[in-house]
Amino acid sequence: MNNFVKAGLVCIGILSAQIKAKEENLSIEEIIKKSYQACYYPGDDGQRKARMLIVDKGGNKQLRQFNIFRKDVEEAGDQNFLVVFEKPSDVKGTVFLVNKHLDSEDDRWLYLPGLDLEKRISASDKRTSFVGSNYFYEDISGRNYKLDNYELISEDNDYYRVKATPKSLDGVEFSHFELTIEKNTFMPRVISYYKGEKLYRKAEILELKNVDGYATVFKSKITDFETGSSTLVQFRKPDYDVGLDDSLFSARSLRNPPKGLK
Repeated sequence: MNNFVKAGLVCIGILSAQIKAKEENLSIEEIIKKSYQACYYPGDDGQRKARMLIVDKGGNKQLRQFNIFRKDVEEAGDQNFLVVFEKPSDVKGTVFLVNKHLDSEDDRWLYLPGLDLEKRISASDKRTSFVGSNYFYEDISGRNYKLDNYELISEDNDYYRVKATPKSLDGVEFSHFELTIEKNTFMPRVISYYKGEKLYRKAEILELKNVDGYATVFKSKITDFETGSSTLVQFRKPDYDVGLDDSLFSARSLRNPPKGLK
């Protein structure tokens, strides 16, 4: 079946979710688990193309184009991601590899072709800028839901509104974040990050379509209100259950990535 991949950029960019009927009387734990699974685990694997537009406070723009590959190791558990940059020339051949672990820190590597350098991204750097954008390294595969405590703030016919507070403030720049989760799809349509009571960062799904029974993100945006910058990502050629080989997500792919989508 052809569907869409998520890779998460904050569960706002590299993601999709199977269309589901609204469910009533769910616990906060059930809501979060369903949202996490909807964002990051559609199909057994997936791939797609992405175009990223970075705009700084002065209106200066940078473009990035890349391919995203994802494969589940186990359903709602460990998972692998590979991001391969195609354009522009100064980032072409840059590769980002994530071996995601639900019960431990993710393993992340970045290959920089200009320096012929394989760089391991440490846990302390996971919330720093990804290739100069407003996305963080952690956003690509998604923040582990086990790192936060959750509280249902409110709900109506269409949305759950949830407050998430990190169990530890080590390695995070926010005090808490709030999610607006769509009941039909369990997709987080808006994620707002706070420092105290001040909103400083927001991730939004701007365009969502039904593709083969999956709610599919075609456009998302992250805005940093402190710097006045933003990053818009548009997706195309979504495809699921394509039979990606496990070897694609090994260190060998850092220097020898796939040339395009399968």
